[in-house]
Amino acid sequence: MSREDDAAVLRWLQASMIAAIAAVVIGGITRLTESGLSITEWKPLSGVLPPLTPEAWQDAYTRYLRIPEAQTVHLGITLEQFKQLFWWEWVHRLVARGVGIVLVIPYFVLRFRERLRPEHRLRLASLPILAALQGAMGWYMVKSGLTERTDVSQYRLVAHLAIALLLITVIVWTAATLARSLREGASPRAVPPAAHGGAVPSRLFALTLSLSVLSAVTVLAGGFVAGLDAGHIFNTFPLMGGAIVPAGYAALEPAWRNAFDNPAAVQFNHRVLGISTVLAALALWWSVRRAVLPPAARRAILLVAVIAVLQVSLGIATLLLVVPIPLAALHQLVGVSLFIATLWSANEASALG
Repeated sequence: MSREDDAAVLRWLQASMIAAIAAVVIGGITRLTESGLSITEWKPLSGVLPPLTPEAWQDAYTRYLRIPEAQTVHLGITLEQFKQLFWWEWVHRLVARGVGIVLVIPYFVLRFRERLRPEHRLRLASLPILAALQGAMGWYMVKSGLTERTDVSQYRLVAHLAIALLLITVIVWTAATLARSLREGASPRAVPPAAHGGAVPSRLFALTLSLSVLSAVTVLAGGFVAGLDAGHIFNTFPLMGGAIVPAGYAALEPAWRNAFDNPAAVQFNHRVLGISTVLAALALWWSVRRAVLPPAARRAILLVAVIAVLQVSLGIATLLLVVPIPLAALHQLVGVSLFIATLWSANEASALG
């Protein structure tokens, strides 16, 4: 494929990455504002338009009043208050549709014009599939809160988030590969990977990839925190209720349920994972600080360490301030950014042999 082809695909992937990040962050705000159940129907086409008449708004409001959340969490909610919830969920669904358009249409155009590398065609074909699966999972998640529950299932919420991370993984890994190819093609004097030989720390790819997995697990653990509103308890740091391990950590039976259904355990686990991630990121940076690495790989690892420190700082601040929405949304944005940075560093490491 030509450099022009690779550049075109890279631009598409960059746009897709921005769209996917926006959908994740807005989805997080939707959860934080408890807006996710305000639209009780899934209309892929006609749902693009919000209610346009007083009668349509009244109909949407009446539908919402029938679900358990409106009768408990938002008991007594007025039409005007309902509209505030509605707009967040509507924007989230609109952005999600936009992600689908950004992923699907350019893919088929580029594939039809044979501008995709043969080795990337099957991988990138997963993007339209994941986009459709993400939409279906989003509605499956919403359905869990429309009958008996007063909120959505935290399991379905995390599954929805996991699909988003998988989609981002495909985008970022392919984009990093293309970006490196274009960079090296434009820099004939670049030192080939083999020349770094023994100067590159052994198992660098395994370490960066492991850090990427740890980052993803931490993000997903944050999904359980959000799903159970676990950030609204034990708003102290580093202790939880005066103890390192909070009282009631193992309150549920069987024991495995505590990791997913027990707010105290879920918050503790997210703390441990977050601290472990930042320590691992700093340890990785420290271990390679004097190694002979290509500038791009060195920058990627440094960026991971910087973002990790920022992320854990935001997490602590969000907890201590009892989850203010702007700060919590920023925490989620930086968490996804950290995951992307770890993927990028792993991709750079994979080229060093």
